[in-house]
Amino acid sequence: MSEQRDTSRAPRRMTPKRRREQLVTAALELYGRLPPEEVAVEDVTRAADCSRALFYRYFPNVESLHIAALGTVVEELIDRVAMPAAGDHDARLSLETQLRGAVDAFLDVAQRHARAYVALLRSGSVISTGETDALVDGVRDHIVDLLVLRGGVADPSPLQLMTLRGWVALVEGATLTWLEQGEVGRQVMRDWLVAQLFALLEVTARYDPR
Repeated sequence: MSEQRDTSRAPRRMTPKRRREQLVTAALELYGRLPPEEVAVEDVTRAADCSRALFYRYFPNVESLHIAALGTVVEELIDRVAMPAAGDHDARLSLETQLRGAVDAFLDVAQRHARAYVALLRSGSVISTGETDALVDGVRDHIVDLLVLRGGVADPSPLQLMTLRGWVALVEGATLTWLEQGEVGRQVMRDWLVAQLFALLEVTARYDPR
């Protein structure tokens, strides 16, 4: 009887792009069980069914893999956290409804990649570097720019910008606590964050000289 081929194993021959993606995917899957700083090269090669030599063809060290993997989480955050532009299908939805959808998407990505998200945001993390800090700054800038654009504020005042950046910091810090403690339901968390932004903007309006 001929031996059956095991089709569940990853193919040995892959394009360089596909192999690199496979290693990144393996790292992200491992983050579901281990903090990123505890994931070693051996863990990744075992999960991806490849040799150490092959790993080092794509990444000089495990730290560079961490940055690539965390980068994919950031890309997903930026891609998912969006609000309809004028003319888009749901553009007639209220700003609050659009914001609720954007926050829900943010929480969804953070929840599915919880350990990676915590590693990205936790200052002093073993894998925290200038490159990971730049990734986080990219998400912050994206959210602030999006709020300015969708809010129809062509020239936001300094107080308005401080309010938006302060709210983004609140979202980050609150999401870290939410992921680690899990004492608040996701829908409550989402609605609370949305209400916080409108409350902050209301206070800002009272003090803004414009």
